[in-house]
Amino acid sequence: MALRVAFLGPLASFSHQAAAESFGRLSADLQPKSSFNDAFAALQQNQADFAVIPCENSTNGSVVQTLDLLADRDNSYPDVKVCGEYYLTVHHCLLTRKGLYPSWAEYDGSITKLYTHPQAWGQCETFLGKYFKGVERQDVSSTSKGGEIVSKDFEERGGAIASRFAAEHHGTDVLVENIEDRADNTTRFLILRNGCALETTHKTLVSFLIDHASPGALANALLIFKKHGLNLTSINTRPSLKKPWQYIFFVECGRTPSEENKDAVHRALIELREVTESCRDLGTWKDQLSANA
Repeated sequence: MALRVAFLGPLASFSHQAAAESFGRLSADLQPKSSFNDAFAALQQNQADFAVIPCENSTNGSVVQTLDLLADRDNSYPDVKVCGEYYLTVHHCLLTRKGLYPSWAEYDGSITKLYTHPQAWGQCETFLGKYFKGVERQDVSSTSKGGEIVSKDFEERGGAIASRFAAEHHGTDVLVENIEDRADNTTRFLILRNGCALETTHKTLVSFLIDHASPGALANALLIFKKHGLNLTSINTRPSLKKPWQYIFFVECGRTPSEENKDAVHRALIELREVTESCRDLGTWKDQLSANA
């Protein structure tokens, strides 16, 4: 039976591309989901074996929808764990309806509206500021959705920021390639599953709440990671929604697996529970950057 892999749809999104490259588009049952919530729910309800979800972009920062779902404030996804990661180099293109313009060299400045996912605007600001200053921007649910819209729009001259993968799927022209601000523009995707257990691990994601009124509370929590030989690789925050200005902290820590530190995360969590209001192990996975170094 093929692995069931959920991803943030629609088809031809960057998440689809990441899922296809991670699991193989022919060997896995790739299932587009209309929202981040739907992908998490598919795992929690055992309707999917894995989910591939964008977590952060090297140019535009964290994907807050993913952090909010990992925060799981109402305990909707207690069994969803991170078990892997995938780095996708993101190349954005300007897509237009088939045959609308002969080439970029002959573009006449008549595009009146641009469509893409909110994350993509910030990754292409240099190009947009130079050629499309003042042109209306319409947020859509995914970059692929933008490509779909312009492929079917015969009423106005629209353009979409999406991938060549999306252009091929929707049958649009690629007017300009590689319009991202940085050539090394990369999105990191987390691979999730229900109750993950891996033998070879390098990174762990932990979330916790602290008492902000207690001096040194955050420092005390972070020192526990150092005590157990866990190297902090990133820290993110999201509002707790329990009280104003209280935050959930997301800490990623890395380690080189050894017999001596095999229980380091478990020991750190025990101590974290003593100095935080709550904490949660969100999963452990192999560090792909170290693997590819």
